[in-house]
Amino acid sequence: MLRWAITFIVIAIIAGILGFSGIAGASAGFAKILFFVFVLLFVGTLFKGALK
Repeated sequence: MLRWAITFIVIAIIAGILGFSGIAGASAGFAKILFFVFVLLFVGTLFKGALK
């Protein structure tokens, strides 16, 4: 999932450099959502592992 977030942020950066503002904004939004989902899953896994 982190790989997808990195992919979308790279697409957003490239699109922003080339002037495609709509695509850059959408890709950055997807990257942000995927990053936060990844962080939540990571923290949940840490807590689950600590309880065992």
